[in-house]
This record gives sequence, C-alpha cells and structure tokens, in this order.
Amino acid sequence: MGLVSDTHGTLDPQVLSIFAKENVAAILHAGDIGRPDILWELGTIAPVTAVLGNNDLRVPGFDLPMIARVRVGMVRFLVIHDFGDLGAMPRDVDVVVCGHSHRTRTEWRGNVLVANPGSASQRRTMPTRSIGIIDIADGAPKVSLRIVELT
Repeated sequence: MGLVSDTHGTLDPQVLSIFAKENVAAILHAGDIGRPDILWELGTIAPVTAVLGNNDLRVPGFDLPMIARVRVGMVRFLVIHDFGDLGAMPRDVDVVVCGHSHRTRTEWRGNVLVANPGSASQRRTMPTRSIGIIDIADGAPKVSLRIVELT
C-alpha cells in the first residue's frame, strides 16, 4: 500500500518509481493534491483513493470526499487530511492515514496505527520530503509503516 500526501500540485517522479518498484496494490492520497493529473499519474501504478485537503476546494474531474474508507484484504483504512479534524478515534479501522502537517508520523493509538507519510512536495520543517509504504502481513490486519525519503 502506497501512502502519499501534500503533493501541492507537484508529483516527483521518484514517487511513481518507488510505488512501482514496491509493487503497491493501492495508493492512498491524504489530500492537498493540487492538480488532477497527479491522481491520474498515480493511477497508472495502482488504484487510488484520495481525499480533499484544506488547500483543495475541489479537484476537477474527481468527486473527492473529506474522509474515505477503504479495505485492502482484511485491513480497514480511514483516510483524512488533517488528523485534528477526526474527533474521536474510530474503533472500526486498523489504520488512519493523514497528512496536513508535512511531518511523518507513526503512532499506535490502541490497536489503530496513525500513519502520516509526510509531504511528497514540501519538506517544511522536516529534513526531507517523503512518502510511506504500508506492509500488510499475509492479508491479515497486521501492518507496519515504512517512511521512504525522497532525495
């Protein structure tokens, strides 16, 4: 599973290359997309689920929600741009994927992994730009997040 957020209209070719090399089964984009062609390009690698970010009034050609839910194998994902907008931690998901802060985050809240891949376009206070790879153990709801830095 490929995780990307905060592309802000720029998709580094490394993102496509890494996702292709990792042979991701799906891609989750946690908002602040910027341009619709970013979703089309990601879609050449794997099916994409995306949500709107605070900088996305809309993405032409796509009817994107503020929150999305998707299941891959037995793993239940919730995708939201700003984790702070979530309110109570949902109990019916295994992973919450978020963005917004441009800061990587891997945190377990009970049995739920909160995963922020950082920003693929603007490092801001982080040393590098980054994306994430979620590894799913044999289709079971056991997951781990790897942060992949972009050079």
